[in-house]
Amino acid sequence: MLYLVGLGLSYKSDITVRGLEAVRNCSRIYLEHYTSILMAASLEELEEYYGKPVILADRELVESGSEEILHDARTQDVAFLVVGDVFGATTHTDLVLRAKRESIPVEVIHNASVMNAVGSCGLQLYNFGQTVSMVFFTESWKPDSWYDKIWENRKIGLHTLVLLDIKVKEQSIENMARGRLIYEPPRYMSISQCCEQLLEIEDARGTIAYTPNTPAVAISRLGSSTQTFKAGTIEELSRYDAGEPLHSLIILGRQCHELELEYLLEFTDDKEGFKKAVIEDQEFFKPAPWVPPVEDED
Repeated sequence: MLYLVGLGLSYKSDITVRGLEAVRNCSRIYLEHYTSILMAASLEELEEYYGKPVILADRELVESGSEEILHDARTQDVAFLVVGDVFGATTHTDLVLRAKRESIPVEVIHNASVMNAVGSCGLQLYNFGQTVSMVFFTESWKPDSWYDKIWENRKIGLHTLVLLDIKVKEQSIENMARGRLIYEPPRYMSISQCCEQLLEIEDARGTIAYTPNTPAVAISRLGSSTQTFKAGTIEELSRYDAGEPLHSLIILGRQCHELELEYLLEFTDDKEGFKKAVIEDQEFFKPAPWVPPVEDED
């Protein structure tokens, strides 16, 4: 059996009871280690908690070396651990498909993830549209495919969850080109950097999917004891120090309910200013009134 087990957001004990029982019965345990990290638990702490060694699975192993993970999974129990929920990344769907092609039984044990825990900021999950990912820009590479998704969300009034890039066990272009297995130090995108990149692309595209005054919510260390929210405009948050990672951002949609707004006001120093930004944003992105088509008199 291949067990895919969600670990939750922060602590070693966030794993479900069923998940923990499955892990402790497995002969091999892999921890996916590139889409997110468990903020309040080290590898050594996890090994002590499970009573078994844990193998770190980087992107290369999961995407190119899945045969190692699936080896003997027909006759032995193997666990694949994912921070958050199992299907927070499409890579894990691919692993399930490969297991099924090899007739390996699969059991999925879910857990909390940023996709549902984000509701703790006060915004209603029903009011979220497409989730987007923001990657680190380079001098020569500034992908902006996420921009159109934000625009689509904004046109129908929905909030957008922006997941911020992390770089774990990544190679520089030079080392990759030279075939040197030298890895860069881990990097985690900050709220301020994300907002700066948002503003840079809006300035370049100019179709006003959002503005510097669009209201947003910064999320820091979701699910941990130091979890923090900060409400402000995108421009204000581009100057905000959100502290230690991990970070996420929400761009508010026009359909911000009054109860959502009331909740968010607890996370801003300038309540009147933020309320004004929300009202102005709602008015700016309000859809044009429907006009019935003119009937053909002929």
